[in-house]
Amino acid sequence: MTMRFPFPWPPGADRPAELGTLRDEPAVRVTMPSGDPAWLVTRYADVRAVLSDPRLSRNRDRPGAPRISVEQTKAFQNPGIDRDPPGHTRMRRLMVKAFTPARVERLRPYVTEVAEELLAGLAARTPPVDLVAEFAVPLTLRVICRLLGVPVRDQHRFRGDLADAARYIGELIETKRADPGDDLVSALIGVHDEQDGRLGAHELHRWCMVLLLAGYETTASQLGSSVVLLLRHPEQLALLRSRPELVPDAVEELLRCQVAGHSLSMLRYVTEDIDVGGVTVPAGSGLIPVLESANMDHRVFPDPERLDITRDSGGQLMFSAGPHFCLGASLARLELRVALTALIRRFPTLRLAVEVDRLRHHENPLELGFTEVPVAW
Repeated sequence: MTMRFPFPWPPGADRPAELGTLRDEPAVRVTMPSGDPAWLVTRYADVRAVLSDPRLSRNRDRPGAPRISVEQTKAFQNPGIDRDPPGHTRMRRLMVKAFTPARVERLRPYVTEVAEELLAGLAARTPPVDLVAEFAVPLTLRVICRLLGVPVRDQHRFRGDLADAARYIGELIETKRADPGDDLVSALIGVHDEQDGRLGAHELHRWCMVLLLAGYETTASQLGSSVVLLLRHPEQLALLRSRPELVPDAVEELLRCQVAGHSLSMLRYVTEDIDVGGVTVPAGSGLIPVLESANMDHRVFPDPERLDITRDSGGQLMFSAGPHFCLGASLARLELRVALTALIRRFPTLRLAVEVDRLRHHENPLELGFTEVPVAW
């Protein structure tokens, strides 16, 4: 019988057992929530190769393409947005011109200010407190809104209502056209060059939506799971407290060991037959590069199940690789580094307020992270 993917995450900070048993297989057939088949690629070298293979397409809205799920098919169809080269390459070049490392770095004082403000609010509360709802989500939401130029009074419009968020982004773009500011939306409206022209209206709206939603939900999820991992490994947390200069390395290792999601949304469409480790994946198939499996490949990361914040985890793939490498990786790294530094300094006795095996993952296969992370101090 064909296995169903995604594999259920057990409660707490353990990974699905299936990931370990499949990691020596080059490609494995599974069934997605829609009932459509797909191939899983789980080994690091294979995953890295397919992420850059031009025979794999992210344009899944073609007739007969395997679907993630019946209900969510339309959410992943974006008419007018070309997710493959050369169209994607053109859009990404324009995005990179506006979303620069310097723009991200200018956010550091604001990220620090918001983190300290939220943690001061937590310190005034009586524990237990949900670290996700009271720290991770508000921090990452406020930062991405600051980046995009969303006023604080409007930030509530992005919590739980995708249609409202889409309408608001359209309004925000028109506001910034009339009165540009020092924000990413204004920069995206103005960016152009002779080779690539400008972002079209639909492209601009779509990219702003992607930046908004991916820019806070996924980072908040990773922050929550990072704290869980550190609290589950007190010797590593103690080392980090004593050597805060290890925070950048610790963030990479925590990303590698991510325990709060899966790669279902990485689904690709195979346009031509490809060979994966000696297995032919035929054209027309769905293929899922499983990042959370690749990051635990012992051929690249010795003793991969062991959390080691001194390890060189710079090759971890949680931000993907190739032409679709996460555009917001530098922002996510900044937020995680600032947030963890501030958190462990403010709460030297931080601990989970429940047993780790009582932590629950979201049931929606496209929603990452723990539903809540109760902590005390």
